[in-house]
Amino acid sequence: MAKKEGKTAHVSETPATQMLKAHRVEFTGHPYEYVEHGGTAESARQLGLDEHTVVKTLVMQDQDARPLIVLMHGDCKVSTKNLARQIGAKSVEPCTPEVAHRHSGYLVGGTSPFGTRRDMPVYIEESILALPRIAINGGRRGYLVQIDPQACVRLLNARPVQCALRDEPAGGA
Repeated sequence: MAKKEGKTAHVSETPATQMLKAHRVEFTGHPYEYVEHGGTAESARQLGLDEHTVVKTLVMQDQDARPLIVLMHGDCKVSTKNLARQIGAKSVEPCTPEVAHRHSGYLVGGTSPFGTRRDMPVYIEESILALPRIAINGGRRGYLVQIDPQACVRLLNARPVQCALRDEPAGGA
């Protein structure tokens, strides 16, 4: 069957979309052309979204190498010091891409908090919950899903934290 002009590419199911469907979470899928190291700025640009509403899924670990997930605005960084203090850890640091893949089952750039290989505690930047909708990875590179951010709390038991640091523009103040 030939692809029709103007139609978006079909994206096969992922563990993330299977989980969302199983829990009857309404979502819309948004494929885009994945660009290595393009990050949320690139996906937001291609999809015409505000990068602040594009949420990145970060696999991190505490001082004992216990994995955890942090959901953060695309235009912000995580203050690992603030995060560690709020979750009762001595320290928190990002996992290497290989370790993140082992825990989540997803490739870096395609990590979704939904349908991970291993259950991990999930922390969500509190201000994300105030947004009406967010775009978050749907379980593969080049694919975001738009959902109500409260679904992260309902499905993942995500705990709100305050650990956002605004990214400074290049050559900043």
